[in-house]
Amino acid sequence: MERNELKLIIESLLFAAEAPIQLKKIHEVFPDVSLKELREILEKLKEEYKTLNRSFFLREVAEGYQLCTKPEYAGWIRKLKKSRPSRLSPATMETLAIIAYKQPITRAEIEQIRGVDTAGILRSLLEKKLIKITGKKDVPGRPLLYGTTSKFLTMFGLKGLKDLPTLEDIEQLDEQSLPLFSEKLQDIPIKNES
Repeated sequence: MERNELKLIIESLLFAAEAPIQLKKIHEVFPDVSLKELREILEKLKEEYKTLNRSFFLREVAEGYQLCTKPEYAGWIRKLKKSRPSRLSPATMETLAIIAYKQPITRAEIEQIRGVDTAGILRSLLEKKLIKITGKKDVPGRPLLYGTTSKFLTMFGLKGLKDLPTLEDIEQLDEQSLPLFSEKLQDIPIKNES
C-alpha cells in the first residue's frame, strides 16, 4: 500500500474514533506496517495540520492519538450541540488530584487526606468515568482501590500519568499565577457519557 493512501486511511480512522486510538490498535489494522512507520505517519499528519493552520490538531493523549478542535472554537461547538458542560467543583478536583497522585488508593485513605466524607464525589467521578475501581486492597475488609482512567488523561491532555506536574512544579507556582491556574481548572468541561 502506498504511504499516502495509508496516511489517508489513518486520518479517516482518527476522524471516526470517539476516543484516543492507541498505536497498537492502529497496528492491528495494518499488521504489515511497522510501528515506526505508523508513528512517522502520525507525526507527519500532526505537522500537516499545524502547517495548514486547521481548526483542529492531532494530539498524543491517553497513550493514543486523537483529533481535537482548537480551544478557541469551543464556544461555537457548544452552540451547535446546545449543551452546557458540567464543571468539576473544587472538592471534586481535590479528590481527583489525590487519586491521580496516590493511586491506587482507598476511600478511607482519600478521606484521611481530605478530612471529609468522599462517597458522593467518588460516585460522581465513577459516573463520569474519570476514575475506576482497580481492585481491592489486601487488608481486612478488602476495601476498593481507585485509580484514574484514560478519559482522565484525555480530559487533562496527558499522554500518561508520568506527565502530571511534579509536586516541585506545583510548589514553584507563585501567588500571581495561582489565581490564573485556578481559573483554568474551573473552566475544564466534563461531558457526561453513558
